Amino acid sequence: MSPVLNSILGISIIFLCTTLGSSFVFFLKRDSITPKLNRIFMGFAAGIMLSASVFSLIMPALETEVTYMPNYALVAIAVLAGAGFLWGIDKLAPHIHSATNEEEGHKANKISRTTKMFIAVTIHNIPEGLSVGIAYGVALAAVAAGLDSATGLLTGALMLAIGIGMQNIPEGAAVALPIVGETCHKGKAFLFGTFSGAVEPIAAVLGLFLALFIEPIMPWALAFAAGCMLYVIAEEMIPEIQSGSVSHEGVWSFMIGFVVMLVLDTALG
Repeated sequence: MSPVLNSILGISIIFLCTTLGSSFVFFLKRDSITPKLNRIFMGFAAGIMLSASVFSLIMPALETEVTYMPNYALVAIAVLAGAGFLWGIDKLAPHIHSATNEEEGHKANKISRTTKMFIAVTIHNIPEGLSVGIAYGVALAAVAAGLDSATGLLTGALMLAIGIGMQNIPEGAAVALPIVGETCHKGKAFLFGTFSGAVEPIAAVLGLFLALFIEPIMPWALAFAAGCMLYVIAEEMIPEIQSGSVSHEGVWSFMIGFVVMLVLDTALG
């Protein structure tokens, strides 16, 4: 498979998986995803995202040679910058977390509840798209430079896209099903869920071009995307995994997701 086709396939996967998950509104009821099942889905997604942040983003950033500061300092600054970026969006953009039913950001009474739910998931999807795009940008840069590591980097980027896509399927369902309850319209809920994933390929293309054509910012971009994903995990996903239960299904699902992504990224990549 050519590097360009590999990139197109990987970026398409993350969007198509969200669309697939959103299509569940046509044959599942809103209460089909029970709190227990939601914790399992969320735990698996969080595990994949944490593993991807470490092995696909932070480790490559640490291995990139820079001369103007220690690698660990660069990564630390960029990770915090990524987290700060999403924190700023959280404070400014009006949105509702569907699982907790809590409203955050600027109070905008003129914006519908459904739109706020849509914004919440869109914010969540930005770092996922960035991470996949940056991984492909790094891989294509290696291909252009004729490096021996290019094939492994391309495979690793594809595995990252598959891992993110796997967690996008239940996420797409978790987004679209509550919107059915708000709008009583399955077609509209499907479109909202699908469009919430549209930001991922857009962010992926942006990340790809940044990493491919502006080489000095490559390690910054990798660690920045990792910081965004870590913020989502800590701020939203971990609290939902633990919400309202003394059981550990969410924790074990988290561990399985982490190991699955570790295997995809290291053994196959």
